[in-house]
Amino acid sequence: MRSGFISIVGRPNVGKSTIVNALVGEKVAIVSDKPQTTRNRIMGVVNRPEFQMVLLDTPGVHTPRTKLGQFMDTAVSGALDDVDGVLFVLDGKRGLMEGDRAILERISGAREPLVCVNKVDLLDRDGREALSAAVREWCGREPFFVSAKTGENMPELLSILADCLKPGPMYFPPDEVTDMPEEFLTCEIIREKALLCLSDEIPHGIGVELERFLEREDGVVEINAVLYCEKKSHKGIIIGKNGAMLKRISIMAREDLESIFLTKVFLRVFVKVREDWRNSPTALRELGYQ
Repeated sequence: MRSGFISIVGRPNVGKSTIVNALVGEKVAIVSDKPQTTRNRIMGVVNRPEFQMVLLDTPGVHTPRTKLGQFMDTAVSGALDDVDGVLFVLDGKRGLMEGDRAILERISGAREPLVCVNKVDLLDRDGREALSAAVREWCGREPFFVSAKTGENMPELLSILADCLKPGPMYFPPDEVTDMPEEFLTCEIIREKALLCLSDEIPHGIGVELERFLEREDGVVEINAVLYCEKKSHKGIIIGKNGAMLKRISIMAREDLESIFLTKVFLRVFVKVREDWRNSPTALRELGYQ
């Protein structure tokens, strides 16, 4: 039996969480087209008869501007400690960008990374060859191309990462796919739907807290959640005309949660203003960023 930990790092919005979900085979990390969607270090567990691989999905590496950003940056640094491998993800659509070299220098001190180009489904053959040459010239490494969205080369990527593992124990029971509790996953799913539905200005100031999470005797999961924003003007946008936007977010979240929990979910979402919560240590702790 082999086991170990693999950190997945890269700039915001390169598809790290989509890669984790694809490798695990289940949704353990939320996904959106907004940068810095992932805020915590999330573990996804890949269980196979011959190995157990623990994937560390990290926030996108960026320059922190708030205490929340500092927390996210710390989560990245922690994910590089005592790991068996590092997967450095590049965005195939955008190619090499400013900041990639700084990230590579930061992680190379921990362990030699595998350079992976995601979103290859958006590249033609010439585009792949040009990007491959650019990466080789840039860092002297041969990139591995995948599409987490379509599944292209994902089995091969899993095999390459498995080669990093060493003989060792199972860290999680064989039926577990993440270390995150159901309450955390619920908050993340609600936040994901808000990210998908709202304009770019609002999502970074959104946080979710559960007031109630109850598994009833009839099997229904009853959830009351508060969606926090930082401005009164944002509250109106989140609720929408006649409550339409909040209803849309709630329905999408409920449907996703029911598919994950495999039972009926009764979800209520409320919106409250909590000004500048991203710079409040108390608020960050209460919302699970500690």
